[in-house]
Amino acid sequence: MNTMMHLSSGVCALVALLLLSASVDSTNQCENGADNCNKWTETSENRPLNTDDVVTYEQLKEMMSTGNIQLFDVREPYELEAGFIPGATNIPLGDVEQALKLNPDQFRERYGVPKPGLEDTDFVLYCQRGVRSLTALGIARDLGYSKARHYAGGYNEWIQLEPQ
Repeated sequence: MNTMMHLSSGVCALVALLLLSASVDSTNQCENGADNCNKWTETSENRPLNTDDVVTYEQLKEMMSTGNIQLFDVREPYELEAGFIPGATNIPLGDVEQALKLNPDQFRERYGVPKPGLEDTDFVLYCQRGVRSLTALGIARDLGYSKARHYAGGYNEWIQLEPQ
């Protein structure tokens, strides 16, 4: 019995070590010099996104300059105090699904902008680093917004690249 308990403890320790090792590998990805570490290009199921799903800084600037964009910031309202991309409408991630289920009149009344259409290619989501906007993109896609995209660099990249 004592040998069995010792073996069980050893197995648990090994499993814990393996889990810790896996989480360290994923969190150090950017520290190891990986290119584009802020640009999340995989879904939570680890399936590659189509590159058409991601908007780059340059594409975002072009869309903004032509006025051809419906930009939504999925961060929490308190985060906007530190800044936001001009022209963005705030819909916190926790509200995205409910917001996109509103009818167009309800959406406009609540958010002050037209509701994106299911096939709109100018529907862009962003957050701080691209993680929450990727989640929001998945929600939008599940609701039928087949051409929605996200700015993977997020506000962090925006403030680094945008002239002050």
